[in-house]
Amino acid sequence: MNARSWKVLIVGSVLLNVFLLGGIAGGAWRWFAARDALQARTQQQAQTQPAQRAALRFATDNLSPERQQQFVDALKAARREGRDDARAGRDDRRRVLDLLAAPQLDRAALDAALAHTREADIALRAKVESGVADYAATLTPEERVKFVEGLERSGQWRLPPQQRKAASQANTTQ
Repeated sequence: MNARSWKVLIVGSVLLNVFLLGGIAGGAWRWFAARDALQARTQQQAQTQPAQRAALRFATDNLSPERQQQFVDALKAARREGRDDARAGRDDRRRVLDLLAAPQLDRAALDAALAHTREADIALRAKVESGVADYAATLTPEERVKFVEGLERSGQWRLPPQQRKAASQANTTQ
């Protein structure tokens, strides 16, 4: 190789390296810009919309910490009591899926498995609802009103936002 070939090769290598470094720098700039924009959007949404606390345990947020702990303990006890029903419901749901996946659909067996699943779910729900009712019986009338407001926001009795707004307006006009 002569001197001219080496010069062309070096110039080509330098140009290729500059091109690659420019691409890497441009990609990094785009990545950081997109990440910052996503974080800003997420923060803005977090500021405009309060966090949805839909689980039943959050129904006592407006009550004292002692009352909140009593409710959590009551829910734990009800769920512990309904553990066998929950397990039976899970097993029955697996049985339903197995029956649905079978080459031949056995409608009678499927209906029976669905009925068992429904019964287990109803038994578990009844235990949880009974625990909620037992807890509510220990509250003062003022605490019960706050508890009902919490139930309208959280848990299986929660109302859609439009109905919640209408209910709060109806309560203020009475």
